[in-house]
Formats: sequence, structure tokens, C-alpha cells
Amino acid sequence: MTDTVLRTRVELLHLEGKIERWIRFGHVADEEILDRRRRAFWFRPDSVFAFIRWAAGDHGTLVSRIDILRACHANEAYTTIPGVAPGGEVLLRANGWAKVERVLQLIDQVEALGVQPADACPDHWRHIHNRLAAAEEPRPYTVRRHAAWLSRRSLNR
Repeated sequence: MTDTVLRTRVELLHLEGKIERWIRFGHVADEEILDRRRRAFWFRPDSVFAFIRWAAGDHGTLVSRIDILRACHANEAYTTIPGVAPGGEVLLRANGWAKVERVLQLIDQVEALGVQPADACPDHWRHIHNRLAAAEEPRPYTVRRHAAWLSRRSLNR
């Protein structure tokens, strides 16, 4: 990493049947293999990515969590998340396998449109977060909404 831009570092881990931390989507800027079970991914500011954490104990699943985050710029406030340094803007957070599974299905729906989930409108992930928190069904992401997002984003550049 030769530039001085703040990058968000996410440490991934795979201990078969015990702990798993992985990225479901996101545009990775850099990758480092730490050992055979750990690696680190770096994301540039404004990158959106999904980070999944799962852990099991002797009697089943202890933690099942997904966070969809936006990597922040150096001067922005962020939320700290275990395994993510320094942290990120939380667009969506879901705990418990039923909610995590639902979020994964909604990610699949975005991909079915031919849209990379990392490129979808960040407001869509906030919308899903709020709807799941209220036990309501989220509105689907559409090609039309994605086109509107791309137009809005091009005006802000």
C-alpha cells in the first residue's frame, strides 16, 4: 500500500466448524494472506462491502451476523466492528441466522438484476436494515432505482 489514503482493513478467518469471517461482496483494493486460516482485505474509501461473522460452540451457533459497511474517509466518523479497522459506516446490520439468511437472499436478488451489490445504492441497504428491524418486508431493488442512483452519483462527482 503505497498511497496515504485511509483504507479499511478487514481480517478474515476460517476455523472449520468454529469461527468463520468472510466477505460476501465488495471491491477489494488489496489482499494479504496472513497464514493458512487468516487473510486481510483492504477497501478504499466509499467502497461498500458485506462482512459476515459466524461462530459455533459445543451446542450450536453462538454468533451469526452480517454488516454491510461503507469504508470511510480519514476525516469521517465511523462505527467500530470487530475485525474491521478502523471501522466503517454501518448501512445494514443483522443478527441471528434467520435475518442473516434473509439479507443474503436480498443480496442475491440484487445480483439477479446484473448489479454488483457493492455498486447498489447505499440507501437500499439502509432501507433493508430499517424494514428488517420493523419486521416489515423490504421493497426490492430495481433496474430503474439503480439507474436513478447512477445518475445521482454522477451529479455528485
